[in-house]
Amino acid sequence: MEVAKVRHIGRIAAAGFWTIVLTSTPALAQEGGLSVVEMFQTMGTTAIIVAIVLFIMSFWSIGVAIERIYTFNKARAQSRLFAPQVAKHLKDGRLKEAIALSGSKDFRYSHLAKVVMAGLQEYQFQQESGGGGALNRDDVLDTVRRSIQRATALTSSDLKKGVSALATIGSTAPFVGLLGTVVGVINAFTGIATVGGAGIGAVSAGISEALVETALGLFVAIPAVWFYNYLTSRLEYFNVEMDNSTSELVDYFIKKTA
Repeated sequence: MEVAKVRHIGRIAAAGFWTIVLTSTPALAQEGGLSVVEMFQTMGTTAIIVAIVLFIMSFWSIGVAIERIYTFNKARAQSRLFAPQVAKHLKDGRLKEAIALSGSKDFRYSHLAKVVMAGLQEYQFQQESGGGGALNRDDVLDTVRRSIQRATALTSSDLKKGVSALATIGSTAPFVGLLGTVVGVINAFTGIATVGGAGIGAVSAGISEALVETALGLFVAIPAVWFYNYLTSRLEYFNVEMDNSTSELVDYFIKKTA
């Protein structure tokens, strides 16, 4: 629920940003020039639809980026607190306390807590159900390892939520803007054909549409690509952390079952 609120706040922030840009932008030309709002008022229906699509893509990408950055910062901070505490419990042989700590609400964002809890719960289940006697040592370790791997895959998938949307927006926004550009150029040539000449007045509206749509497409795509690359690098770091924790936990179980 909290994550959804953060994403919603991000979209509101994006809407506010675009509102400020559209309402406070001065005339693009000197005296007598068209403002951005006036350009939109002179656009055709197709160009307006393309612009609205680009605005929606921008709201979505900024909302996802803010929510993911918030989640990643929480995950990193909570994991830094979790790691030394759970290591102390395991060192002292307090398995139940380690499981309780992993499932604590204080570490609900921690990717390490989710992975460690899966391994600890599986190991405890094998011990309490008598699996340790029915299964040999290697089988127990394989069962625990598979449980950790499943938790790692699910946690990694959860961390990636929305990130693929940034890649899609970053790669398609320029083409959506290009569609508006093509429509603007078509309108420019239509204006020339209508007045029977190539004066600036005949093509200005169409050229304005084309340039604005091109700029919008790039303005939406560039931040989306930046956010995608940044979040992807953080995801790789989280995956390395989970792999290291998995190896350390399996080593702990190997020593414990020796």
